[in-house]
Amino acid sequence: MKLYAKTAHELHDMLVAKEISAAELTESVLAQQAATEEKVGAYITTLADEAMAQAKAVDEKIAAGEKIGFLAGIPGAIKDNICTKGIKTTCASKMLENFVAPYDATVMTKLAAENPVVVGKTNMDEFAMGGSTENSAMKITHNPRNLDCVPGGSSGGSAAAVAAGSAIWALGSDTGGSIRQPASFCGVVGLKPTYGRVSRYGLVAFASSLDQIGPLTRDVTDAANIMNVISGHDMMDSTSSPAEVPDFTKALTGDVKGLKIGLPKEYFGAGIAPEVASSVKAAIEQLTKLGAEVTEISLPHTEYAVSTYYLIAPAEAATNLARYDGVSFGARVEGADIVEMMTNTRTQKFGPEVKRRIMIGNYALSAGYYDAYYLKALKVRTLIQRDFTEAFKSVDVIACPTAPTPAYKIGSMVSDPLAMYMMDISTVPLNLAGLPGISLPCGVAADGLPIGLQLMGKPLDEMTVLRAAYAYEQTQDYHKTLVPEGGAE
Repeated sequence: MKLYAKTAHELHDMLVAKEISAAELTESVLAQQAATEEKVGAYITTLADEAMAQAKAVDEKIAAGEKIGFLAGIPGAIKDNICTKGIKTTCASKMLENFVAPYDATVMTKLAAENPVVVGKTNMDEFAMGGSTENSAMKITHNPRNLDCVPGGSSGGSAAAVAAGSAIWALGSDTGGSIRQPASFCGVVGLKPTYGRVSRYGLVAFASSLDQIGPLTRDVTDAANIMNVISGHDMMDSTSSPAEVPDFTKALTGDVKGLKIGLPKEYFGAGIAPEVASSVKAAIEQLTKLGAEVTEISLPHTEYAVSTYYLIAPAEAATNLARYDGVSFGARVEGADIVEMMTNTRTQKFGPEVKRRIMIGNYALSAGYYDAYYLKALKVRTLIQRDFTEAFKSVDVIACPTAPTPAYKIGSMVSDPLAMYMMDISTVPLNLAGLPGISLPCGVAADGLPIGLQLMGKPLDEMTVLRAAYAYEQTQDYHKTLVPEGGAE
């Protein structure tokens, strides 16, 4: 097997045993990046020279007999809404196309202590607003499993890079499913941590009460290891949880005897493709064979989740994106006076989906409509949170499809934003409730596209989510099928 096709934990062991060098590994990944990038388009910025320098520095550490961290020398990619000092952070927007971050996000500081190799910044939906990576102002990313299909979004570039072998691991962000849905579409593992488990400092804000950074990886073991690196309290993020961070790898026992799994009836209704439902149910059956107990549960306010999300998220986005006005940083389009300059800047530099959400948000927050829309959405959010609290009194984990269908054709939903929003039905409730969730491959559709299983957990209980995910994964080979050389099937 090519080095670019291996998992981070396999490669870490090989580096420690001096079976390979970090430079050799990085060359393999960069060669795969060069072979696939024209077709897949996972990256906005590539960092080949910097990556080789980082790899050689790790080789020197190993030669000197120094102990290395889990990610040392292992090539990974960073979603382009995470600030990287001295490197462009564009958010896939013309508004920030030349913005070079003057500081590192906290997750980058934590990663730097491990000496990873960063091979590039990945494409995304502009300002993370979208579920297909078609809303990028830079390019359209293609699903490595089928180049005619979307990779999902908004972390589509990160998922595509891991699936194509042009990165071993990647970081993404998840506001309404933006890690889990592309993981499902591309056949990789995506973990959304509990809100506050990972610092948001340096993550360009979309919806501050919903955003969360997490890993996209080849398997559950890599996800657990990266969680060990990026988790923890941060004084720079007032919403960061002070809870102690466990060693997430200790959850990887393979033992789920007595684990209670809830099956929410609302997640298997109309709109779920039959092959998705059958694959997910087969995965749950596999967990019962391993000793887990399955119970049907109800999350009655699920039907209101998408409507609630698409009021709260745009309202927060409208506020967060008010700073992009052509005055202090980012793009500026000149005008006759300051009002015209601001109008020109925002008109020309924001894409259609971002404008749509800003307008929805400003409308929901405007005088006369605040109580009718935004305040009501906050109340429904509380009801959704209570649904989960009630359900978790009787179960340890909730299982359901990650997305209602496999990846769809590029361009097939661009003219119907409401249909695209409904693709988030299985993922947004978790963000509204602030809970952890993981997507991992559990099947393949008739057309060869991956299907994802979503497992959701109690607040700050990533351990149980990882435990169930790992136990299931060990009975399958889906996570071992990487896109072949050349980058697309």
